Amino acid sequence: RDLYNYVDTGCLYGCTAMDRAMPIIVVESGSPSDSIASNSEDAKKEAQCNGDLLGPSSALSPEQTDTGEDSDSEEEQNGNAFAKLVRTIQLIKKWASRSPQSDLDRKDSFLNKFRVTGPNIDSAFANGNNPQQSSEHNSTTEGGMYKKRRVINPSGNVLYYWLGLVTIAVLYNIFLIIARETFEQLQERYLALWLTLDYLCDVIYVGDMAIQFFTGYLDNGLLVESPKMLGLHYVKSNAFKLDVVSLIPTDVLFAVFGTKHPIVRINRILRAHRMINFFNRTESRTNFPNLFRIFMLVLWIVIIIHWNACFYYLISDSIGFGSDDWVYPSQANGSNYSSLTRQYIFSFYWSTLTLTTIGEVPGPHRDWEYVFVIVDFLVGVLIFATIVGNVGSMITNVNAARTDFQSRLDSIKQYMQYRAVGKDLQARVIKWFDYLWLNSKTLNERDVLHYLPDKLKAEIAIHVHFATLKKVSIFEQCEAGFLEELVLKLRSQVFSPGDYVCRKGDIGKEMYIIKSGKLEVVDENQNVLAMLSDGGYFGEISILNLSGGGNRRTATVKSVGYSELFCLSKHDLLEALVEYPEAKAILEENGRKLLIKDGTLNADSETLEPAHSSARPTHSAIMRRLEKQEAALEQLQKRFDKILGEYNTLLGKKSSTISL
Repeated sequence: RDLYNYVDTGCLYGCTAMDRAMPIIVVESGSPSDSIASNSEDAKKEAQCNGDLLGPSSALSPEQTDTGEDSDSEEEQNGNAFAKLVRTIQLIKKWASRSPQSDLDRKDSFLNKFRVTGPNIDSAFANGNNPQQSSEHNSTTEGGMYKKRRVINPSGNVLYYWLGLVTIAVLYNIFLIIARETFEQLQERYLALWLTLDYLCDVIYVGDMAIQFFTGYLDNGLLVESPKMLGLHYVKSNAFKLDVVSLIPTDVLFAVFGTKHPIVRINRILRAHRMINFFNRTESRTNFPNLFRIFMLVLWIVIIIHWNACFYYLISDSIGFGSDDWVYPSQANGSNYSSLTRQYIFSFYWSTLTLTTIGEVPGPHRDWEYVFVIVDFLVGVLIFATIVGNVGSMITNVNAARTDFQSRLDSIKQYMQYRAVGKDLQARVIKWFDYLWLNSKTLNERDVLHYLPDKLKAEIAIHVHFATLKKVSIFEQCEAGFLEELVLKLRSQVFSPGDYVCRKGDIGKEMYIIKSGKLEVVDENQNVLAMLSDGGYFGEISILNLSGGGNRRTATVKSVGYSELFCLSKHDLLEALVEYPEAKAILEENGRKLLIKDGTLNADSETLEPAHSSARPTHSAIMRRLEKQEAALEQLQKRFDKILGEYNTLLGKKSSTISL
């Protein structure tokens, strides 16, 4: 225990502070003796430290040290033994106190093959680094510490939530400024509350401008992090001009007009562009875009009706309440129309009937009344057309998938009736369609991902098919580029109960990878030889054209229930192998090992070509040779064009020199 405490203090005789702090081992797993790893430098330092353990201290002069070593070699051996003991205790303690986090953070090496992109913008902001720039431009060093630049991710959650807060402030100003100007009771009753909320919104506006000075943006595909460039970009934008105007302190006019006229703060609604930005981001983030569009449409309609109701009440006030049946009724003492609630509800009701043209309202009598009603009717026509068009489009989009699916099913039904297909087969087809719809398998993945670049397609395909693809042993050692191209060629197929995926003796043109469901391998007498489930695969040998493998199916595979399989055709595989000859060699070697293991190929056979190599070349072999020749010819043509271009350039330069 004393020795352990002595080691714990780090006072190991003459070892220097650097030696005591020096990392000695890298522990991965297992016992201490199996986990010790040191390089040559560490070994030298350790030997030096062990030598220092012999004497009283490293502070002794070299002469004294040499004299001690020459005089007592036996004492040196004892000291070395003691040093080894101390070192062993240190290693045991370090191994026992190691953190298991390194074991938890290990990543699948198979998945790491498909890292087709670098760090995204989000991770770059999280780390304070620009993925496109070197580290010397991303951080500055102060006293050995890296100081991260304060740049806000333009597509991150922090900015999105902040925009939500700004949107609340903007909506407050849009609804309340005109309402408080119109209805005096609303302004007078809650004056303290309104003033508090007004200046709170102003603080949010000021904070929003400060945040925009530190919000990053992309320039030529590169993330700009320079504070000077960020500030200059914001100042030159139109948003900066609107933000400055929206923060002009028009509240000083309260000293002239009094607090009864909050309309002096009307410039605050110019910050509406930030609200629109928030709505656009929300529409792209939400999983229910059509419902959100309906909500947005209703919100804009409510805002228009609200402002129109306030204008109606103001015009009625200027003309005189109750002067005719068009304006707001009289507010004599004891009238039901004198309350604040009735004033707003009546005005809002009148505005809704006028703009939507769905009700009868009293006709105008004065010129100003006629003008206001005409403008309302024109706005109402636009609102009605907008509602009909947008709602109809949204309903169509919501039911687009179902409509397209139903049209396909109807066409199949008509075809089967026209061709007099049996009722049993028709029922199986309809059940198959029902299964696709109920399990959301009606989307054509290639059509959905058509507009994405190939790299993003590959990443999505890897994340979708990763759990299944990694179980296929013949793909384990292939390079990432080949697998990325191969995974894009996988086609999903759904089989009904009792369907035969392949029969014994058929020509093998595809291999199958089971994503979900169960399949039976049966013989001629329908005896079950094996059961295949999720992650299983078969048919890989038949598409490689190996010697001894053949192209015939060696067994019959039948679906037990509804099964979803990924199909890879022979043509797609050979097309991908043209650009990856190394992958072709790996696949052939893996397939050859499987054949040797099954006993269908002689272990001494070295050729991987078809068995009758002296026979006439197959059509596929000829086509591959032609493709290679065409590729070589195209490469020569490119080189010739390049040389010819350089020659013409040089000739032009000489001609200009001669003319001068």
